[in-house]
Amino acid sequence: MRLDGFHSFLPADLLLWPTSRSFARQPTAELHTLGSPPLLEAVLRQLCAAGARLARPGEFTLRAFLAGRLDLTQAEAVLGVIDAADRRELDTALAQLAGGLGGPLGQLRERLLDLLSHLEAGLDFADEAIEFISAADLERQLAAAADEVDRLAAQMASRGEVARTIRAVLVGWPNTGKSSLFNALVAHSPVAPSPTTATPAIVSDQAGTTRDWLRARLDLDGQLCDLVDTAGVEPDQAGGDDIAALAQLLTAQQRSQADVEVFCLDATRPLNAWEQELISSPSETSRLIVVTKTDRASSAQARNDAIATSSVTGAGLDELRGRLRTAAVGARASSPHFVAGTATRCHQSLARAAVGLSKALEITQYRQGEELVAAELRLALDELGQVVGAVYTDDVLDRIFSRFCIGK
Repeated sequence: MRLDGFHSFLPADLLLWPTSRSFARQPTAELHTLGSPPLLEAVLRQLCAAGARLARPGEFTLRAFLAGRLDLTQAEAVLGVIDAADRRELDTALAQLAGGLGGPLGQLRERLLDLLSHLEAGLDFADEAIEFISAADLERQLAAAADEVDRLAAQMASRGEVARTIRAVLVGWPNTGKSSLFNALVAHSPVAPSPTTATPAIVSDQAGTTRDWLRARLDLDGQLCDLVDTAGVEPDQAGGDDIAALAQLLTAQQRSQADVEVFCLDATRPLNAWEQELISSPSETSRLIVVTKTDRASSAQARNDAIATSSVTGAGLDELRGRLRTAAVGARASSPHFVAGTATRCHQSLARAAVGLSKALEITQYRQGEELVAAELRLALDELGQVVGAVYTDDVLDRIFSRFCIGK
């Protein structure tokens, strides 16, 4: 490469993307040469004199976003990579850049769009005996979506907190003392403020009393934990009546969202086949094995890794709280945090989307009309669209990309 005022050629390599396969999906050229600031300034002067111009802040990432190469959360992650102050911040930004936030939100939007299409089809054929989606299925999908968005909104709002709220889910066969253990832990632990009320779980000697899930937020010596009580697992009921099947589905959803699975075993009886199989199989999440009702058994089930507890006497509750706290500290290191700019921009949109989905669920439960459900769904979709950039304004883009350095 020949520069004006220099007597020798400057070594340079030109990499050319002549089609739409570049980062910005536009023809792009990269000029690689020596890293000497005076030489680079001379190259820029000569290129600008030939008709080129300097890129604006964030221009290449903005072009990639507008071309559909990235969503808005990934574009913000590019800035997170640039501004990362340590390895953890870099890993957080890279995970978000890889679609750690935009991917799940995009899938959620697709599910909600499908749900909305079923509702609107039903409204179009309201005079005909055609059911595009059952009330039970509609309620199930809305409940799952509302909980997912509510958790994301809570994580966004607490982006700057030292402690991260983990989700510990009580799991076990019916009548293994999960609800009693839930009530005992809530009674013996400071309860932190949360979007949900710490309502006591219903306790009964009759199996299958718990049909829904219940949540309370505990403060474990400075580490927060969302404790969730679920319906007893009954594999044979997955295809039973609507209420039993829905209870099993909700339990499965809560298990899939758990950071810690608290697997409860009844000390007053031998293990059944399902419990034996679960204990012997590896867990995808952290698992604590708890033996309940030890006050009613001559001896607790012999397991070196189990925590022997009694909801009546309080035995083992302090140990369980300590183990949950340890799990909370461990989960914090691997928790799905977000780039600070994304959390600042998006937590209000996610909170409004969560409210819309909760209203849609309430309308469904009280059978107040599918047209009202559809209206709330549209509002929630609009808010989620603003998070990923499916819906945006020029002011939003200016605010995001003006923080970038030149180019990028």
